[in-house]
Amino acid sequence: MPERRPRPGLLTVTVYRATPPPRDPGESTARLTPVRRKRRIRRRRVMAGGLALTVLLLLATVILVSVYTDAGFSPDGTSPTSTENKQVPKGVREGGPVIDLTGQGDLRTYGMPARTIALTFDDGPDPEWTPHILDVLAKHRAPATFFVVGSQVARHPELTERIAREGHELGGHTFTHPDLAELPEWRREMENSQTQLAIAHATGRSTRLMRPPYSSFADALTDKDWETVRAVGAQGYLTVLDTMDSEDWKRPGADAIVRNLTPKDNAGQIVLLHDAGGDRSQTVAALDRLIPLLQERGFRFTTISAGIGGRLNPAAADDTVWRGRALVWTVHVADAVLTLLWVLLITAGGLIVVRTLILFAFAWRHSRHRRSPQWSWGLPVTQPVTIVVPAYNEEKTIGPAVRSLARSAHPGVEVLVIDDGSTDGTAAAVQRLDLGNVRVVRIPNGGKAHALNAGVRLSRNDLIVMVDADTVVETDAIHRLVQPFADPLVGAVAGNVKVGNRRGLIGKWQHIEYVIGFNLDRRLYDTFGCIPTIPGALGGFRRSALTESGGLSTDTLAEDTDLTIAIHRAGWRVVYQEEARAYTEAPATLKELWKQRYRWSYGTMQSMWKHRRAVVDRGASGRFGRRGLLFIALFSVLLPLLAPLIDLMALYGLLFLDREITIIGWLAMLVVQVLTAVLAFRLDREPLRPLWTLPLQQIVYRQVMYLVLLHSALAAVTGRRLKWQTIHRTGDLSSAPVPGR
Repeated sequence: MPERRPRPGLLTVTVYRATPPPRDPGESTARLTPVRRKRRIRRRRVMAGGLALTVLLLLATVILVSVYTDAGFSPDGTSPTSTENKQVPKGVREGGPVIDLTGQGDLRTYGMPARTIALTFDDGPDPEWTPHILDVLAKHRAPATFFVVGSQVARHPELTERIAREGHELGGHTFTHPDLAELPEWRREMENSQTQLAIAHATGRSTRLMRPPYSSFADALTDKDWETVRAVGAQGYLTVLDTMDSEDWKRPGADAIVRNLTPKDNAGQIVLLHDAGGDRSQTVAALDRLIPLLQERGFRFTTISAGIGGRLNPAAADDTVWRGRALVWTVHVADAVLTLLWVLLITAGGLIVVRTLILFAFAWRHSRHRRSPQWSWGLPVTQPVTIVVPAYNEEKTIGPAVRSLARSAHPGVEVLVIDDGSTDGTAAAVQRLDLGNVRVVRIPNGGKAHALNAGVRLSRNDLIVMVDADTVVETDAIHRLVQPFADPLVGAVAGNVKVGNRRGLIGKWQHIEYVIGFNLDRRLYDTFGCIPTIPGALGGFRRSALTESGGLSTDTLAEDTDLTIAIHRAGWRVVYQEEARAYTEAPATLKELWKQRYRWSYGTMQSMWKHRRAVVDRGASGRFGRRGLLFIALFSVLLPLLAPLIDLMALYGLLFLDREITIIGWLAMLVVQVLTAVLAFRLDREPLRPLWTLPLQQIVYRQVMYLVLLHSALAAVTGRRLKWQTIHRTGDLSSAPVPGR
């Protein structure tokens, strides 16, 4: 206790001999030298940063793999963009549809023997249509050649294995179905080699056949196509074109497909069909009619290799099979992660919609109820109040803050400034105000929670208000704040804290965030009786509630959230008083903002973990645990962690999906945000002018908050302990609309 008791009405500076603060919960029990402590902090920072970078890189990698392997393409029968064919040899234009450039400069072409049909199917395997086609082929005992897309083989290896097992031949159709003529040489080789690896994994065999996407007849080859054929030949592949196009990609009907594939003479043919790329029911029906029709005319069906006297899918080397297995697993993992991202995106969208609906319904109802002429907390509360102001190096802000508190309209206000070992002129700045209802107590530095506990012990009254040293209040704010204590069940009251320095973009963005994310949410939480945080900038407490909850703790970095949860668990009501307004100095730079929000996020997670047992408790503690902690987990941790997926998948959609649909979806989410913002500003009676910055806030500011929360979550997962981080103050509260200041 202090050595002497000050007389009421006089400003007194007293040195308070406090007990040493408790050991930092993150500090090891072993004594660490400053050098070892710095090394440990550096190692933990590197670990958290490395883990965050690894997660981001892995996420980017799997998305790129999924994008690369997601072969979205137009049908093979589309017309070429160029018709120049001056470089195509005459022997190719007039030769057979199978082109062999694998020799030492030799060019050979092959065709099917007379009365021989080679059925070829492109773009599969497809889990829906390939089995139907295989059933028809088995029914009529007709072998065929399937030119498969490597990414589809990787996703459906069992279908590929069935194709080979039932005696059909496999050929390559690239890995992602691009136009090879438009690709550089290294990409062409990768497309074909990866397809070879996928086939080797699925069947244990290789292939020498390749059909370039968007190719057709030999006499239709262009100069660009010829470059592709030469490149494919240099890789050791035979290029397989066709002589009859079913045009089933147009879905002209089964009759038209049969007509397109019925030879007019007895010449051998390589016919083009598709077993993937859309609805292939017409192909299946036409095939079931075409095969017996041609068999009756004396045609036989064969594979490409059998037709030209080659070997059907030779065995693949062991190393090729193993490499193919690694490729296939990579594709599966990437697909699984992308699927998970879509599920999480839907979850995030659902949470946003649910939260928005709840906010509109209950926050509006809460506001109308409180503003009703019949509403009253009870008899007016006129009991004296002690206002505790913890201060550490707050010379720039302490003067306006204390002045606004000392001039409060509530009767019997005592302002108690706890100078927590400041090294600047904080105490002197208060002394210069020369206010009779202000006391200053200087204690050794021990942290904010320690300073507030000291203030509570030194206060003279049963009603205690805690206000940050960078906060100014309206004249009637304290009086309004304590009115809910007319209800004997109320143990704590949250004030309406606003941003005072709103001039720059960062200030405006935080102002929007405070009005929407803090005050609107508090109305919702108040309705459900589970307000998670009494803000340190302005909060009222009953002394008995503080005592029963154990006071402020140094266990977490969010001492206000920790205390509020403890008060709930002790059985007290915690309410929101929107009419008690205070204006605080928000961080003025991104660096300071990051430090503050990092501490808030980390501290909130600490508080949830500390009070996790409340979920299984009985009584008041259990009621809050199963309701309040659920709200905090869903809307303060899970939703902010998932929300970046909306922007991430929007970017993904702009780059790789339908841009128009993506833009419409993103704008729809923005409209939801705007409607929520308008509601919040109207309920708080704030002008709507700052909302012009809302779209920019969604693009820039929101991303920073995402990274902060992710950083905090990774720090919590890795077990890193944070210490209190002070924020640089400018003292700029000139834009705070405080009447009579």
